Amino acid sequence: MKVHAVEVVRLELELVRPLGTSAGTHDRRPLVLVHLATDVGDGWGECEALAGPHYSDEFADGAERVLLAWLAPLLLEGEPRIDTTEDALELLAAVRGHAMAKAALEMALLDAELRATGSSLASRLGATRSTVVAGAAVGIGSPDAVVAEVAAVVEAGFTQVKCKIAPGAAVEQVRAVRSCFPRLAVSVDANGSYRADARADLAELAFLDELELAAIEQPFAPDDLVGHAGLVRSIGTPVLLDESVTGPGALESALALRACSGISLKPARVGGVLAARRLHDRCVDEGLQLVSGGMLEAGLGRACSLAVAALPGMDHGGDLGPSDRYFLPDITAEHVLVSGVLAVPSGPGIGVEPRATVLGAAVRTTTLRAGRPAALRQRSGRVSWST
Repeated sequence: MKVHAVEVVRLELELVRPLGTSAGTHDRRPLVLVHLATDVGDGWGECEALAGPHYSDEFADGAERVLLAWLAPLLLEGEPRIDTTEDALELLAAVRGHAMAKAALEMALLDAELRATGSSLASRLGATRSTVVAGAAVGIGSPDAVVAEVAAVVEAGFTQVKCKIAPGAAVEQVRAVRSCFPRLAVSVDANGSYRADARADLAELAFLDELELAAIEQPFAPDDLVGHAGLVRSIGTPVLLDESVTGPGALESALALRACSGISLKPARVGGVLAARRLHDRCVDEGLQLVSGGMLEAGLGRACSLAVAALPGMDHGGDLGPSDRYFLPDITAEHVLVSGVLAVPSGPGIGVEPRATVLGAAVRTTTLRAGRPAALRQRSGRVSWST
C-alpha cells in the first residue's frame, strides 16, 4: 500500500444531551476525521480526542495539529511502501505519544487495507459475536434528575447503566438510583476525581461498596496505582481502570501491584484497535474483567469500538450506546439499539463511512499530498489548507 494523500477534516457536532462528569459538562463534540487516498483504495478514520485536555492530555485542536505537522508526513514523505497497517504504525512510532491521533490513522489504514480484500474489521480482530449489549452513560445531576434519566434509558431497552460521579454528590445520587432500580446492572465512573489520601473520599467509596454495584471505574488519579491497589484490597466491588491504562507498560504495572479487577478498554486511548487487541489478550490471560468503554464516539469510532467489544472475554457490561443517544444525525448511518443490543458492523473495512452531507458541513478540510507542501488559503469564509 502507498499513501498518496491524507485529508484531515474538522467537524463541530452538538451532543443530543449534555453529559456531566467530574471534569465538567460535555455539550459539544469537536471531531477530527482522517481520509486516506492509497493505491489500494480509500480509508476513513476518526480521532476521539475531546474538546479539552481533561480526560487525557490529548485534545481535538492539538490532535489536528499533530496529524498535519508530524504524523501524516511520515506516511507521505518518500512515499514509503507499506505492506500492512502494522508497518505504517512502525513509521508513526517516531512520534512519541499522541495515541488518539495515531489511532485515527490506524483506523483509516485498516479501513483501506480491509476494503481492498473485502474483509471486515470484526473478522480481522477475531470478534466472535454479531451484537453487543448496549450501555448508557448517565451524567452527574440531582438525584431526581439522574433517576429520571435512568428510568428513560431502561424504558428505551438498556439493561446496564454507568453513572458518572464526583466526591460529595455520589452517595445520594447512586443510592436513589439503586433504590428505584434494585436489580439493574449499575456501575459508577469517577474519572479519577477521588483521592486515596482523603478520608471523606474513602468513606464515600466504602458506602458505594454496599450498593451492589457492577463496578467502580477509575476512582483515583491515573498515576495513583498504589491507591487503587489499596482500594482493591479494602472493598468487594470490582475496581476498573480506564485512564490509568495507556499501554502495555501501564497494564503490567497495574498487574504487578494488583491495582484493579479489570479495565475499561477504549481503542483510541491505547493507540488503536490492534493495540487494544493485544491488551485484551493480556487481560484474558490474567483473568481480568474487560468492559467496552465509550469515548463519545461518532459513527466511525463507534464501529471500531463495537468490533473490539465483540471479542471473546468482553463479557462485562460497558457503556457503548446507539447513535441517537449522542448525535442526530450521526456522521455515518446510525448505530441502532434493537432489543438492548447493537449490531457489530460486518461490511468491508470498518463497515461504515461518513455521510456526504456531514462532510459538506466541515469547518475546514486540510489535504496533504505526497511530495507536495501544503499551502494555506481562505475560501468561503473558512480557513482550509490544500496542496
